[in-house]
This record gives sequence, C-alpha cells and structure tokens, in this order.
Amino acid sequence: MKIAVDDLSGPEIAGFLDEHVQEMRSITPLESKHALDLESLRRPEITFWSVMDGDSLVGCGAIKRLDADHAEVKSMRTRPARKRSGIASLLLEHIVTEAKRMGFTRLSLETGAAEFFLPARKLYEKFGFEYCDPFADYEPDPNSAFMTRVL
Repeated sequence: MKIAVDDLSGPEIAGFLDEHVQEMRSITPLESKHALDLESLRRPEITFWSVMDGDSLVGCGAIKRLDADHAEVKSMRTRPARKRSGIASLLLEHIVTEAKRMGFTRLSLETGAAEFFLPARKLYEKFGFEYCDPFADYEPDPNSAFMTRVL
C-alpha cells in the first residue's frame, strides 16, 4: 500500500469523499456533522493523503493546522469493503509521524459519539488519544467525542 499527498483533483477521490459526507449526513444530525467537503479540504491549512492499494483508492485522511503547535485529524475514511483490514491503523500511524515531522506537538480530533463510531474511537485510543473537552471552534455536543494526544 502507498500513502501519498493528494491534491484532490481526481474524480475517484471526489466520489470517495462525497460518499463519506453522505454517510456522515445519514448517521449524524446536520448540526453535528463536521466532515469536510472537497472544497473545504482544499484549503492551504490542510494536508490530505490518499491510501492506494495498487490502483485502488482504499482510504484517506488529513490534518488541519489549527496553530503552530496544534493540528486536527480530519476525513479519516476506509473503503467500506476494506474496513478492519489495517488501513486505518497504517494511515493514522502515517498522520501522527507526519504531524511530528511538521513540528506539531498536539494532535486532536472530533468523531461521533454514536455506536457506529465505536471502532474509530477504539482505534484512536489504541494510538494514545484521550478524551478531552471541545477544542478550536467546537462546542459541546452530545453527538461528538473529542480526543487529543501529545506528540
């Protein structure tokens, strides 16, 4: 598998991200949805990676610079047919390593609090993320779980 920075210009990643946003909208109330659309992911403070298995797009993830020391994990997704195959762990390890290389000392994230998101929360816990209060512009939300870790 190969993880590479993606400029988000290809139709395959556009479709993959649209599926992600649609899935999040179907699970999470609109006021609690924090998944970024394609245009939002193209902002200069975001670094986006795609995970390729040969010619197949199997996952993606990003970090958003919040300030000089703090970044947020965004848009973690694994192709549904490939869930629980190690892609998310491989990608999260890559994101943590890259965040350190970029000079960040803290990495935080928002994920869902519903049962659907339990595997994601367990993955983040495995990588040393701990539950925290809302950060950046987030407000307390019963549909959200906030996590952070020092790098």
